[in-house]
Order: sequence, then C-alpha cells, then structure tokens
Amino acid sequence: MSEKDPAKQAPKQAESREDRLKAALKANLARRKAQMRGRAGDGATGKPEDKD
Repeated sequence: MSEKDPAKQAPKQAESREDRLKAALKANLARRKAQMRGRAGDGATGKPEDKD
C-alpha cells in the first residue's frame, strides 16, 4: 500500500504556489502597462477631475 507523505508534497505545493504567483504577477504587470499605455494615448493625467 502506498501512503501519502505530506513532507514530500509540501515542496511541490510551494513550487506550484510560487509558479501561480509569478504568473499572476506577470499578468497583472502586463495589464497595468497596457492600461497606462491606453491612458497615455488618451491624454489623461491620471488625476481625478473636480466636477462640482
């Protein structure tokens, strides 16, 4: 019978978590860069306008 050893699974889980975090960070950075490029093309300053 094969028993699951949690000690052997921990490094694998940590690596997969790090990989997921790296991928999420990369996607977030790409999205933010695209957003800033779009804002720069619109002429927006990024500051909220007073509309009272």
